Amino acid sequence: MFRTKTVEQSIRDTEEPEHALKKSLSAWDLTVFGVGVIIGTGIFVLTGKVAKENAGPATALAFVAAGIVCALAALCYAEFASTVPVAGSAYTFAYASIGELPAWIIGWDLVLEFALGTAVVAVGWSGYVRSLMDNVDWHLPASLQGPDVAGGTFDILAFLLVLVLTAILVVGMKLSARITAIVVAIKVTVVMIVIIAGLFFIVGDNYKPFIPPAVTPEGGGSNWDSPMVQLIFGYEPTNFGVMGIFTAASVVFFAFIGFDVVATAAEETKLPQRDMPRGILGSLFICTVLYVAVALVVTGMQHYTELSVSAPLADAFKAVGHPFYAGVISFGAAVGLTTVCLILLLGQTRVFFAMSRDGLLPRFFSVTHPRFKTPYRPTILLGVVIAIVSGFTSINELATLVNIGTLFAFVMVAAGVIVLRRTRPDLHRAFRTPWVPALPIISIAASLWLMLNLPGETWFRFAVWMVIGVVVYFAYGRKHSRLGKAGQDATY
Repeated sequence: MFRTKTVEQSIRDTEEPEHALKKSLSAWDLTVFGVGVIIGTGIFVLTGKVAKENAGPATALAFVAAGIVCALAALCYAEFASTVPVAGSAYTFAYASIGELPAWIIGWDLVLEFALGTAVVAVGWSGYVRSLMDNVDWHLPASLQGPDVAGGTFDILAFLLVLVLTAILVVGMKLSARITAIVVAIKVTVVMIVIIAGLFFIVGDNYKPFIPPAVTPEGGGSNWDSPMVQLIFGYEPTNFGVMGIFTAASVVFFAFIGFDVVATAAEETKLPQRDMPRGILGSLFICTVLYVAVALVVTGMQHYTELSVSAPLADAFKAVGHPFYAGVISFGAAVGLTTVCLILLLGQTRVFFAMSRDGLLPRFFSVTHPRFKTPYRPTILLGVVIAIVSGFTSINELATLVNIGTLFAFVMVAAGVIVLRRTRPDLHRAFRTPWVPALPIISIAASLWLMLNLPGETWFRFAVWMVIGVVVYFAYGRKHSRLGKAGQDATY
């Protein structure tokens, strides 16, 4: 269960013609992918929620805290991605360092994380598009607007979006990168409009107090409850204050999810040893700066107690008498969510492909397209399944499963860096995580802290999914593992 697949074996697998992916991505493509998936629903929605309920103007500090946690993990990802430039991200890294069962668990976790994230974002995209259609008096039948709408049963827009993005991914990564670059340019432009235009409407008094004093909510429970922290540390939950910033960081962490998806494209990168660290760290840095700037501007335009929870950026401009900017923001959000869906779907198919190539899932799914050199079989399968799920999905608290899944992956990758440094000190590492083992240990502690701030229901759902994964591993994966069949020193 803890047999490891050597780095050399992993790289040899990428050279099999029938199972090889086409190398076409540059550092710029990877950075665009990272920015494309990180800037999404989080910045357009969560800013208002956490400012009003948890941190006030100090929401900017919450983004900094969440960004630091991601940066610690990103340094670990960068070392692995440059040392083991193979599809699969955290799954592949865990297989090379900790062992097969932990690798399976993290792969199983990532499949859920990316699938659920894609479905939820597709539904959010559909909502923005319907809102824009309403502005020009175009209306879909209620039955085709999704479960979130009264009388709705199937979300046709979310369904069609996932199918179109699936076709783009089948055709090739370079086409995906070009489309993503165009959409990201639009999305970043909208964010810059928010920052620059909003600067002229900032009122200094709105920042007072910058860190609102802590208050104990009625009933003793916080607006965004953290029962795991209460159970372990026994503190009384509060809103605002210093603890409110950390609670807010746990919420806005959702806005950073995605930089790890860049690592799934390592095998399709021309110079992964050089470009993977640049893509991962570059995209994270750009997005953190933009997030902090947006949080400062929005809480300066409107007092945190008056911010909208559903559409804080757009409504802040409406509040100061500029509805035109609100329309531009809604358009940018709708366009921007397209790339979030595309890249989450990309990440999931690459993890699925890597697990299939190792025999932990049926090898049928690890054959690449003879012309496009893409993993078209898992892409089509997962794309159709997620499209159907998107059609019937209602946006709800299941989104927190994406958070806990990502944080769990961070923990595994940081631990893997420590283990591989000890077991394979001879490996060439184009990028080395600094201050090992101290920095990975801090990364693990920070990720666990944010996990503890998640609701108890999320932990329960996550545990159920993990139990199902362990059953599947022992029923199929362990028996069909190529590494298990060939032996530890296999050269298959």
